[in-house]
Amino acid sequence: MLCGGRGERLRPLTDFFQKTMIPVGPSRRPLLEYIVRLLCFHGFSEVTLLTGYRTNEIRDYFRDGSDFGVKVTYSEDTDGPRGSLNAVAKALATGAIPESAALLVYYGDVLSDLNITDLLEFHQGRQADATLVLANRYSLPVGVASVRGSSVLKVREKPTLDLNVMTGCMVLGPRSMRLIRKVAGSERTDFMTHLVPELLDRGQKVAAYYLKGRWYDVGNVTSFEMVNIDLKEWRLPFMESIEAGMNSALPTPGSSA
Repeated sequence: MLCGGRGERLRPLTDFFQKTMIPVGPSRRPLLEYIVRLLCFHGFSEVTLLTGYRTNEIRDYFRDGSDFGVKVTYSEDTDGPRGSLNAVAKALATGAIPESAALLVYYGDVLSDLNITDLLEFHQGRQADATLVLANRYSLPVGVASVRGSSVLKVREKPTLDLNVMTGCMVLGPRSMRLIRKVAGSERTDFMTHLVPELLDRGQKVAAYYLKGRWYDVGNVTSFEMVNIDLKEWRLPFMESIEAGMNSALPTPGSSA
């Protein structure tokens, strides 16, 4: 899980919290906890957190992961070239991410009810080198006006567009993992900007998996407000026991800041 960004678009919230540790939902638990529990719900026993900015907040909260039912390891990116791809390349090189037949990459500021079990079965069934998790509709956070000349003809408040939008989650096969080491470099490199185009240029198979449920990229204050409204009614099976009051003794996010 990629959780090392500074979260500039979420300021002033990120002046007080690491981006993925911002409390959300009725129980005010960190966004990253939702993702860890989603993975645990789908049978994952090991999670690697790629950290950077304010890493101590993440480490102090999750520790070894035993309170959450998974083994948590860390790969901290404190210096050197930036970017999501470089962070994963470093974790692969140091063994923080072990060799495997499939690597699930999940961005730490994305909340969803993604069926990860079905995703992995889809990836394996397609024998893909990479599988991107997409949403086929995207709601704009602003209104849109249709204009002719200097006259407004029509307005639509936050319309939904028919686009194949990347949701910040993917599965990578062995060839893609080997390619990460080649593409990562001395400058900032990222998955969508550098790795995925390189996979396509090399003719490797990139499959499209469509997320059937809801998802939020909690990358700005507007989306943060929206997800908190939605979580009042959004029933997430991997959080049901937690929202009911279990594990109330877990540390308060940001308490070590």
